[in-house]
Amino acid sequence: MMTTMFRKYRSAAMLLAGSALLVSCDRLVSPDFNTEVAELRGGAYTLDKDHASLVWKISHLGFSTYVGRFNDFDATLDFDPENVENSSLEVIVDTTSIDVNNPEFAQDLQGDDWFDVANFPQAIFRTTSFVEAVDEDTFVFEGDLTLLGNTGPVQMTVDFNGGGRNFLTRRYTLGFAANATFNRSDFGLDNMVAFGVGDEIELNINVEFQESSDE
Repeated sequence: MMTTMFRKYRSAAMLLAGSALLVSCDRLVSPDFNTEVAELRGGAYTLDKDHASLVWKISHLGFSTYVGRFNDFDATLDFDPENVENSSLEVIVDTTSIDVNNPEFAQDLQGDDWFDVANFPQAIFRTTSFVEAVDEDTFVFEGDLTLLGNTGPVQMTVDFNGGGRNFLTRRYTLGFAANATFNRSDFGLDNMVAFGVGDEIELNINVEFQESSDE
């Protein structure tokens, strides 16, 4: 019995020691986390694909909101915290990676009635201009979206979560969420619109960017 109790106390002590070490490491390598945009580090950033999601939503005949995602996309960010309007973002989406939790329907969506991935395997968004600052950490940019070979303007609202040295990767990291809406028919993706499948697409993006060259 004494041996069992000793083992329990030892396990608890080791767990506490491990937690203390983790907290200590966190303080050592990420003391500079900041939610104020002006205090973040500027420069070139690349996407951390392990911490990135691109979700789209569309009305399904008015009955529900149908949700899908693209599992494979890349992005680069040139960030200027002192003059956010000078920042730029490029996102390249692999449309063959469409995922609706239904492999058979995902194959249909890849076909020429929908995303026609055989001819247009990528969708690209590039910011072109700064629109406005909504508040101290929310900004609206306008950009060009190229989808199905058609290019048109789309506005994206960006909410910065903050930045600092990630204690897991030890690289300086920025995190933000972005949202955009557009009519798919403007880009030639108009299948089933006349039958009540939503025209407006909502995009929800949650990403982390790592500084491209980190000391």
